[in-house]
Amino acid sequence: MVDYFKNKVVVVTGGTEGIGKALVILLINQGAKVATCGRNHDKLYQLQTEYPSANLLTVVADVSNENDCRHFIEATIKTFGCVDVLINNAGVSMRALFKDTTPDVIKKVMDINFYGTVYCTKYALDSIIRKKGSIVGVSSIAGYRGLPGRSGYSASKFAVQGWLEALRTELMDDGVNVMWVCPGFTTSNIRNAALNKEGNQHGETPMDEGKMMSAEECAQHILTSIRRKKRTLVLTFTGKRTVFMQKFFPRLADKFTHKFFFKEGKLIK
Repeated sequence: MVDYFKNKVVVVTGGTEGIGKALVILLINQGAKVATCGRNHDKLYQLQTEYPSANLLTVVADVSNENDCRHFIEATIKTFGCVDVLINNAGVSMRALFKDTTPDVIKKVMDINFYGTVYCTKYALDSIIRKKGSIVGVSSIAGYRGLPGRSGYSASKFAVQGWLEALRTELMDDGVNVMWVCPGFTTSNIRNAALNKEGNQHGETPMDEGKMMSAEECAQHILTSIRRKKRTLVLTFTGKRTVFMQKFFPRLADKFTHKFFFKEGKLIK
């Protein structure tokens, strides 16, 4: 089944770190033609030099910018001829109480996480419909359960999942599969890059990443689910438990979530 992605054109946004980079490497190793983007030219260049003989296109792009997304997708189609699979992976988190946060921080998170998914999907859509391909959104447990200190992040992921669910239903007759992925707690740079109340990067995380699922394992689960044309993918025991609790025991989930994120009335995670 490794041959499923061979010669397929797969777009991965945010492919220079974490889950995105793990996806890019796995796809290259499985013979896919991969296009990825990121805001850091040096990291994209490094990725390109690590895989010089691969069918790899790297483009500097900020997914919160519609023109950047259009240029990225158009460059992909010009280089490889089409888009078979789009994995909307690029994202940013935040870590601050809403009462301390400026609205601009919420907007920045929404622009990257939600509108970045909308822009890239819009410009790749005709090709994906023609190829009867797949659209994937890398969401979060925060798309099922609002998390304290991450109000903007939760809002963006709820928006992504609701939008993808609507899109999935719209595209059923076109043979396109739409899936959203909730990795749970996975080793990733997203917590280090999380925005603080002023919109700057924290640069550190209070979470113990050593106990989390690796980005490589997460990426493998995502590719397997794409091949199987799944609707949703929720990873890790904590993630599955949270979704279950939220669905059937929401008031209890409130208490457990508060206990997990607060100590002596202060946000700790």
